[in-house]
Amino acid sequence: MTRRKSAGPKPLAAKAGARKPKPPTAKASARKPKPLQTPRLEHTEPPPPPPLPPRIEHGEPHHVSPKPSAALVVAVVLTAVLEVLDITIVSVAIPHMLGTFGATSDQITWVLTSYLVSAAVVMPLTGYLSARLGRRRLLTLSIVGFVISSGLCGISWNLGSMVIFRLLQGVCGAPLVPLSQAILLDAFPKEKHGQALAIFGLGIMVAPVLGPTFGGWLTDTFVWRAVFYINVPIGLFALLLAMGQLPRSEVKYMKTDWTGLVLLVLAVGSLQFVLDQGQMRDWFNSRVIQFFTAVCVFASAAFFMRGWDNPKNIVDLSLLKDRNFLAGLLAITAYGVTLFGTIALLPLLTQRLMGYPAMSAGMLFIPRAVASAIALAITGNFLMRWIDSRILVAAGIVLSAVGTMMMAGLSLQADAWAIASPGIIAGIGMGLFFVPLTAVAFGTVPQSELDEASGLFALMRGIGSSIGIAVVSWLFVRQGQVHWDNLISYINPYNPAVPPYLSSLGINVQTPGAMSSIALEIGRQAQMLAFIDLFWFIGIVTFAILPLLLLMKKPSHTGVFIPAHA
Repeated sequence: MTRRKSAGPKPLAAKAGARKPKPPTAKASARKPKPLQTPRLEHTEPPPPPPLPPRIEHGEPHHVSPKPSAALVVAVVLTAVLEVLDITIVSVAIPHMLGTFGATSDQITWVLTSYLVSAAVVMPLTGYLSARLGRRRLLTLSIVGFVISSGLCGISWNLGSMVIFRLLQGVCGAPLVPLSQAILLDAFPKEKHGQALAIFGLGIMVAPVLGPTFGGWLTDTFVWRAVFYINVPIGLFALLLAMGQLPRSEVKYMKTDWTGLVLLVLAVGSLQFVLDQGQMRDWFNSRVIQFFTAVCVFASAAFFMRGWDNPKNIVDLSLLKDRNFLAGLLAITAYGVTLFGTIALLPLLTQRLMGYPAMSAGMLFIPRAVASAIALAITGNFLMRWIDSRILVAAGIVLSAVGTMMMAGLSLQADAWAIASPGIIAGIGMGLFFVPLTAVAFGTVPQSELDEASGLFALMRGIGSSIGIAVVSWLFVRQGQVHWDNLISYINPYNPAVPPYLSSLGINVQTPGAMSSIALEIGRQAQMLAFIDLFWFIGIVTFAILPLLLLMKKPSHTGVFIPAHA
């Protein structure tokens, strides 16, 4: 019994002993390290293959897609050009719409306002829409919607229908520019992002300069409706090219931040309305402008206070915590003020004051556009490989400011070369500015935020252009009145310069039309002095962009490095 009872624990001891005897023995302990060494040898043999896969993975993109598809590049650049070009090309047709629709000057401005407001509201939502619908689907819907709305604008029968179709056109066209930039950066390898931005800049920065020329040619050769019809074949061609080349992207199902969306619409829409309608409504003397300004201020404050640390906000405001991106946003906004301010001034100067035909006035923009295109290509392909991007941006700012200030030396007797040559210098500056600035601004943006960052970047460029046009229009009227009041004080019968001037016109002081002739010349001189003031003002504003470069960190890579969106 006792043996049987004691036999019970023995098997346990035996089992335990069966496990323990092997380690204590010298032979077992000597054998145990050997098996440990043999697996180490087995593990050391495979490591030579593991280093090979990284090499294959690292070099794989160069073999799979050494060059982006030419069809895709052409498609996305065309779509971006359509959206940007539509802002300036339509302005040429505005005088012709006045007679067709029987509208007043105040009413016809809604053709521009409706497009700008709707585009400004939708543009910052590009990142959200791209994640919700997928980049391929969003681009397809945008192109189709833009083409259809352009055709509808061409057949509009009254001002109300035109405004509605322009609203639709702005909604559909808003995502085209941010999507084009993001797609190009994905199509090119990282070391060639300078080339991608140069190609993108050709459309974004050069198209607005050529818009008045192209619009004038279409209007003079055909009818004003052709400025809308031209979008249809170009848009369909871009759609066919993109459909076969653009890969599908994942669709994320997320909750819509309706409160943030409403606040964003109110803030951006009210700001764009104030900028576009302020000049027509006498700015803050109008109750309408006062109301929408208050809406813009309160909606903007609520949007930022609510969404600053809110990861579920409709727009990810954490992007603004990136110093380079924030400085880039401010710089592109200020540059938009100067660029579009100049574009708004030159047609007034050449056509209204100097008597150039619309087509001839548009030809004066071509040297500026060509210089800008060449500078963009050289900067993106060569200069950014060896020179700090911030230095290139600074050089572009200085050349743009100098070229604009050179126009302050113009007079009513200036010839075509005197008008075009400063534009060449400013165009070179524009080419040096855009590509490096975009590279620095996007260099630290996370991969997943590229679409959203592109939308904000395009929005601020658009707001800058609206601010530039609004401020320049207001200052032109104000300075023209100031110089008129100053010059008219010198006109009196006792001024010895008055009789010789009238004699050169074949009249004298007693001639009935003498005073009207003098008033006409005083008006021309006052407007010319106002143009000179504005060119100085734009040049100073351009120089004021330079301190923003101090906020930018030095790029950690030579050339261009912008995270591609997966």
